[in-house]
Amino acid sequence: MTARSTALDAGVRSAMQALSAAAKRGLGDPALAELVQIRASRLNHCAFCLDMHLAVARKEGVSERQLDLLDAWQEAEDDFDDRERAALALTEAITVLTGGFVPDAVYEAAARHFDEARLAHLIALITVINSWNRLMVSRRIPAGSSQW
Repeated sequence: MTARSTALDAGVRSAMQALSAAAKRGLGDPALAELVQIRASRLNHCAFCLDMHLAVARKEGVSERQLDLLDAWQEAEDDFDDRERAALALTEAITVLTGGFVPDAVYEAAARHFDEARLAHLIALITVINSWNRLMVSRRIPAGSSQW
């Protein structure tokens, strides 16, 4: 394996942390924020972010059942409410961007459950976790690492 830099500019790290915090705060639902960040991190295969957000999710009271079934949220209808399902569908649509855009039906479903400000924060949260995933995966930062 080729050696990779683990360096991340302190200004970039601070800006990303501030964006993450603002998006999470504006969403106003810490448990949902963690579900969204875990789902994106699983799709992006980011061990560092999974390790961190799974620990935070447990502290925020997300059930082990939800964490266990998160990859199958569409089939686990009794374990995720409509608001969570809309957020997870939007997370997948933004993370994968199949066809190059978020389908109208997915966006409209999310808009039914979140007012304009909270929807904007949800989209920002999904966008920033995808950026974090790419920063960590591209540099192969391992789970639990303090070198990021």
